[in-house]
Amino acid sequence: MEKRKFLKQLGGATLASTILPIHLNAKTDDIDSPYPKSNDEEFWRRIRKDYDLKPDYINLENGYYNFVPKPILSKYIKHIEKVNYEASYYMRTEQWENKNKAAKNLAKLVGCNNEELIITRNTTESLDLVIGGFPWKEGDEAIFALQDYGAMRIHFHQMRDRYGIVCKEVSVPNHPKNDEEIVALYESQITPKTKLIMVCHMVNITGQILPIRKICDMAHEHGVEVMVDGAHCVGHIEVNIKELNCDYYGSSLHKWLSVPLGAGMLYVAKKHISKIWPLLAEHESDLTKVRRLNHTGTHPVHTDLTINDSIAYLEMIGLERKENRLRFIQRYWSDKLREVENVVINTPIEEYRSCGIANVGLSNMKPLELGKTLLDEFQIWTVGIDYANVKGCRITPNVYTTTEELDKFVDAMKTLAQRT
Repeated sequence: MEKRKFLKQLGGATLASTILPIHLNAKTDDIDSPYPKSNDEEFWRRIRKDYDLKPDYINLENGYYNFVPKPILSKYIKHIEKVNYEASYYMRTEQWENKNKAAKNLAKLVGCNNEELIITRNTTESLDLVIGGFPWKEGDEAIFALQDYGAMRIHFHQMRDRYGIVCKEVSVPNHPKNDEEIVALYESQITPKTKLIMVCHMVNITGQILPIRKICDMAHEHGVEVMVDGAHCVGHIEVNIKELNCDYYGSSLHKWLSVPLGAGMLYVAKKHISKIWPLLAEHESDLTKVRRLNHTGTHPVHTDLTINDSIAYLEMIGLERKENRLRFIQRYWSDKLREVENVVINTPIEEYRSCGIANVGLSNMKPLELGKTLLDEFQIWTVGIDYANVKGCRITPNVYTTTEELDKFVDAMKTLAQRT
């Protein structure tokens, strides 16, 4: 797609009142050049030009924050300028309609009804809202994994201390034999008192994709609800919430959708909306309206507007093409290291069980030391993971990452694997 056509589409995805021309103070030639229609490598080299890359290191830690490509960043800056220019007028007249339209676009992307989705600030807020707002009673049971994100695990523990619920933690194997092993792991902990299971769609520390639909179907047979942590999924792999058959789904849009920091989403199945207590009180008194869960006070509304631009950019690339690219670059480096002595890959070998994220460790070096050495000696930025059964560095390239950069990472790992 040529740049002018993309910009027209990008503008069409936003509200007419917020359409402003893209411009940057530098490197405008990069973002104005057309996107190739063919030749896959040529297309991704062009996409790389959309990112302002710091030359000090190779960034293989995009999982925490997928920083914003320049076409989206330029739109974001214009949204800031517009909100700042119109000030309270914007906040009192356009704010809510614009946020609702962004939520509607987002609901379409993830395959759910817009009456069941709200825009939050991140996955933690989304899932903790459900955990803290669930109608717990003493003795109720919750099931989750040691590999789940710490903020949510801690919040479950707070519910244990506050309401007397029982927390059951399983450990997800890095290399499951099949889907049934994962399903059986969660099912083994269910009793008549089990109310809620939390499960990762994509385990954040290893990149393993779990069989969500099978887990949800199993749990529902026992009358148990399922909350899915999809922090790393929206904008990364195809997400169709209705097909997943889950009860709750949260994600961070500042990750693989590349929205600026401060945007997340929460899906709550319509039948559950009325029973969840909001985190903050809202004016909406109708218990069946999902908006009653969405009060956040005054917040950076320009970030909400940029969700539309990020969705348009994703559509320009194509979700399927992006997913295939992310899976390719992950397999490019991980397949080269799987048989290397002293190298431990903590992500399943089956291609359908992962996408852009994987975890690699060394038997002769602790994870935090590995991460530090990769940065200090090889100028490669990663993050060390050392808990549960995961000991290694999480490697999260992005669509701008080149195979040449990954070759440098592979060579570095082979060098370190030989050290005694």
